[in-house]
Amino acid sequence: MDLELRHLRIIRAIDDAGSLTRAATTLGLAQSALSAQLKRIERALGGPLFERSRHGARPTALGELVLDRARVLLPAVRELQEEAVRFANTLEDLPRFRLGGTHGPMLGGLVDALATTNPRAAISTVTSWSVEELSELVVAGRLDFAMVGTCGESSPPADEQLSWRTVGRDPIFAMLAEDHALAKEPEVELGQLSGEQWVDAPGDGCFGDCFSAACARAGFTPTSVYEMDTSACVHLVQLGRAVALCRATFPPTPGIVTVPLAGTPLSWRHLLGWHPAAAAARAAPGVLVHAKQVHREAARRNPVYARWLAGNARFGTAG
Repeated sequence: MDLELRHLRIIRAIDDAGSLTRAATTLGLAQSALSAQLKRIERALGGPLFERSRHGARPTALGELVLDRARVLLPAVRELQEEAVRFANTLEDLPRFRLGGTHGPMLGGLVDALATTNPRAAISTVTSWSVEELSELVVAGRLDFAMVGTCGESSPPADEQLSWRTVGRDPIFAMLAEDHALAKEPEVELGQLSGEQWVDAPGDGCFGDCFSAACARAGFTPTSVYEMDTSACVHLVQLGRAVALCRATFPPTPGIVTVPLAGTPLSWRHLLGWHPAAAAARAAPGVLVHAKQVHREAARRNPVYARWLAGNARFGTAG
């Protein structure tokens, strides 16, 4: 017989009542049924849990061990159940989700997760290259949640007005054509790309400065950086006309490989933000859980990143 939570509740009830007779009354069972159940539990655990006498039932040393664990497990399970109910109810009670995000797969994954778990809610989205713009829309009450990113440990916009939580932390990888001379390397030094043409998607924040600083530490200055939308960036890399940097969650794409940078000179934090005084704030814990699951699945889809994470525990989805 496998030990179940109901068995721990029985043991706890006997200890609280001090006798099988009183415990049976509390549990609404016949004493003979409770005694038989206790014997089965004791066989499963390997020994007697109570010393029984005309004065009642006292726990044995084994019984005390089991009771110590039960005093931790039972309240923890009850708290889990209550939190799960709150989680489900807050999402269901919210009639709409107005989401904003920078360009990338994370926003689409969050829309899918929320639509699956809460099909009656209206979901709308806004995308922008500008993290500042999305943050201002949340502050103004025109968006409920924003999914954005920051370079390294830099602070997100409107940090004093909005609540921000980390969804995940990714290294920045190099994006190369599949026939590039370094494409099969397990990792590359940033300096090995010093002679390349670079391509990047637009955006605000400090990533451009962080990239320039990382290149300077590696001993070079990029000769040129083309700024294009994501699809154009990918196309130029596929043609071998340029190389790019990408978050490690970048999905597998024909004609392209992603390669870790030695020493992880650049990193990216995915963040979920909301206004703490907004009505949608009560659903934030649930939305954050979904966002983390989306990030976890994105990491799994890139096998290079999945292997890299095995040796780099400080990165990946936030706990």
